[in-house]
Amino acid sequence: MSKIEATQQLLKNLFSDKYLFSIPPYQRPYAWTTEETSELLDDLLYAMRERRKSDDEYFLGSIVIIQENAGKPEAEVVDGQQRLTTLTILLCVLRELSDGNMKRHLDQFIRQEENELRGTKSFFRLTLRERDKEFFEEKVLTPDHLQCFLKELSVKRTDSQQRIFENAKYLWGELSEQNREDRDKLAQFVSQNCCLVVVSTPDLSSAYRIFAVMNARGLDLSPTDILKAEITGEIEPAIRSEYTDKWEGIEEELGRDNFRDLFEHIRMIYMKGKARKALNQEFRDGVLARIEKENKFIDEVLTPYADTYKAIIRANYESTNDTDEVNRYLKHLNRLDNSDWIPPAMAFIERNKGNASMLIQFVRYLERLAYSMFITRMNINQRIDRYGNIIRGIEGNQALYEDTTLLQLSGQEKKDLLDALNGPIYSLTRVRRTLLMRLDSLLADAGASYDLSSISVEHVLPQTPGESSEWTHWFPDEEERMQWTDKLANLVLLSPRRNSRAQNYDFARKKSEYFQRDGAPPFPITTQVVNESEWTPAVLERRQRDLVGRLKKEWRLG
Repeated sequence: MSKIEATQQLLKNLFSDKYLFSIPPYQRPYAWTTEETSELLDDLLYAMRERRKSDDEYFLGSIVIIQENAGKPEAEVVDGQQRLTTLTILLCVLRELSDGNMKRHLDQFIRQEENELRGTKSFFRLTLRERDKEFFEEKVLTPDHLQCFLKELSVKRTDSQQRIFENAKYLWGELSEQNREDRDKLAQFVSQNCCLVVVSTPDLSSAYRIFAVMNARGLDLSPTDILKAEITGEIEPAIRSEYTDKWEGIEEELGRDNFRDLFEHIRMIYMKGKARKALNQEFRDGVLARIEKENKFIDEVLTPYADTYKAIIRANYESTNDTDEVNRYLKHLNRLDNSDWIPPAMAFIERNKGNASMLIQFVRYLERLAYSMFITRMNINQRIDRYGNIIRGIEGNQALYEDTTLLQLSGQEKKDLLDALNGPIYSLTRVRRTLLMRLDSLLADAGASYDLSSISVEHVLPQTPGESSEWTHWFPDEEERMQWTDKLANLVLLSPRRNSRAQNYDFARKKSEYFQRDGAPPFPITTQVVNESEWTPAVLERRQRDLVGRLKKEWRLG
């Protein structure tokens, strides 16, 4: 049987002569966007500021590699390409923004220079797939090349090369605004305090077994298995089987992924802050330490919170009173790209079960806050800090509906949200469809009941209209046309299987062959467009005022 090893490695050891990473040709291209990269940078800066001791380690996840020859550095990356590549780009940006010894030290993390006395050859510590290898080495890894690369005008690149460019440009913009001392501190923190778990195996077959298990079951699900053993193992034998059955029943009903998330949410309710250690360790210290007996945890914490969590994610909360409105807001919340709002919802519902009027008021304000942070792209650390304080307010029975409380939006936050709603919404990839579905539910009066994962967002005024088309007649000013193209007023929802060739048709033909091909469109926001006879700047201005006005009224932004 192949020998499999798992070790925790600081980045200073990972980006060293111990490893020579390469991305094999069978791997998918580099795909991280600035969304993932900004989250990584935010996490690193937050962890650096919040560490309590100089030797506190910050866990960045795991990678799976193949090392055929023990003791030799060559390693194929089976899982972890995105993280390793982005960390390398970060190190390159820090190097190019440094000078002197710091620049030289950072360069040693990126490449090994040839040394005749040591008998070592020159090589980069990370090699991408053959298609992107030369591009990455020439544009990013080679010293003093990155700044020129970031000044390049728009050129044709592969998707992975464009992601590299965008992420490098984002990191450069963020880090160049910091002073040199702060950048140096970040470089030291990344190299000396950040770590990855490196799972290594000598052959491809065993590496893929590990990879398959990680993707099918989730390597990060193991903390709940550990907790199960620890908790049920402490219960007296006479009732242990009964409580093991309860545990497994909840896990089976929720599914392993949701079950693990449930533990993360319970941890957040108790600790009210971002996780800094492994789930099982933080859960043991922050949750179980406050509960007398293990069976009491299962009866009084796990079971009721599991019921509440299930009602939240399925939007089927039941009470003695009418809860349709509560569930309508829960449906809107469940369409967001994060679940950070769930712990405060769980905490509030647990304390106010059966009081529908209070629940409606709470979820209404929570939905507004969550969508505001979602649309203005507030980062994960800001969101968690905000929700943690809201949980404190819930537990302290504080008034949540006064203007100064953290459940409410400040005047500046309302302004920022309105500015975002009036901006280029289509460019916010993660926002646009969810926001249009939220808006469509307002136009549907009673609330839309659809939930189609394949709904697409389309432009009415095309992004690239023909030079002699009706569109350019209506929008002779190219700058004005470009400003309107990605705005809310110019976007509609469509079901799948539309003819992509119809995207640039003139308005009348586009309505009949693109928006109405299978009959009336199912979305009120699209029906509005079909009912228009022309599509001019004046129509867009009226539509923009109306759509933003509806959201402004619903979210009480005026």
